[in-house]
Amino acid sequence: MDFSFTSEQKMLLETTQRFLQDHAGLAAKKNSHVSVTQSTDPLWQGLTELGLLALNIPSAYGGLDCGAVETMLVMQAAGEHLLLAPLRASAVVSATLLAQAATSQECEQWLPAIAEGSCIIVLAHDERHTQHDRFAIQTTAVRKGSQLVLQGQKCMVAYAPSADVLLVTALLEGQLRLLAVPTSTPGLKRIAAPMVDGCMAADVILDEVILPDSALLGDHSVELALGNALDRGLAAACAEAVGIFDKLQAACAEYLNNRVQFGVPIASFQVLRHRMAEMLIHLEQARSMSYLAAVKCDEPDLAERDRALSAAKVVVGQASRFIGQQAVQLHGGMGVTDELIISHYFKRLMVIEMEFGSTDHHLQKFAAAIV
Repeated sequence: MDFSFTSEQKMLLETTQRFLQDHAGLAAKKNSHVSVTQSTDPLWQGLTELGLLALNIPSAYGGLDCGAVETMLVMQAAGEHLLLAPLRASAVVSATLLAQAATSQECEQWLPAIAEGSCIIVLAHDERHTQHDRFAIQTTAVRKGSQLVLQGQKCMVAYAPSADVLLVTALLEGQLRLLAVPTSTPGLKRIAAPMVDGCMAADVILDEVILPDSALLGDHSVELALGNALDRGLAAACAEAVGIFDKLQAACAEYLNNRVQFGVPIASFQVLRHRMAEMLIHLEQARSMSYLAAVKCDEPDLAERDRALSAAKVVVGQASRFIGQQAVQLHGGMGVTDELIISHYFKRLMVIEMEFGSTDHHLQKFAAAIV
């Protein structure tokens, strides 16, 4: 099997890396420019101009109609340069969900807005009891004349404080449906809190939120489209983690070669060379599984897709713990300080490991699938 990238894919990766090298990373984070707070943010506009927000949008709606491999390359660059912006949340998960669940008229309304960067749209789906069941939703929508009344609560919705519109999943007449809810809608309350990596999330309280019937997207249950969008997001998260692994491996190699103890670089110490070798093994295993996740995230055989994505999430999750912890330890006490980007990468990996299902959850899921 040929895993080499086309010239266009290589150019996409290199262009994204160059842009993020100048506009993201630790220096940008310290200057408070790396965490996008609204769609007018310069960083967000830069991503728009590069076309990165249009990757997963069909060409009929102003997008580039790219696939999971292109998304993987962009998210790998995002991980390398610590991009704390809702790129994956809006331009991958939400764009994929809208493209598959909404009608053509609704796609015409929302997808160009994502591609143009004028609207940050985030999926509000998880609830406190849905940790291991994607579809165990208790939020409800009830028809009242020509309106809909939305009631429920979504927990820890990443980037909800900076979203212009939330895609809310709710049960309507026994079916899982999707509603587009502007964050300015009366009755919608966001309780914001920072995550460990510095990104903002929020609990979203929907207290008798009254919406027009036009807020209801599509004309049928969204279970299949939702699963497809979340699987595309899981594959993108694996790619982001691999980008971080590359940078942690390089940072540790540079530090060990420059740090001198007993008159020699500590890179010459055999025990530390063994650690670096183990880190590299975890990195290459995770990279291979990230490729698998990108290839399989659109697989029509759902059972095969679930097995592949769970396996990828397990390997990437285990690598996140090992590589992150080793990188901190190899840098000593400095590894946990905000002055070094090592600690920021480590915190980002902690968040990625828990997204789209934890390592332990996917390990159990994979084991059950092969019995």
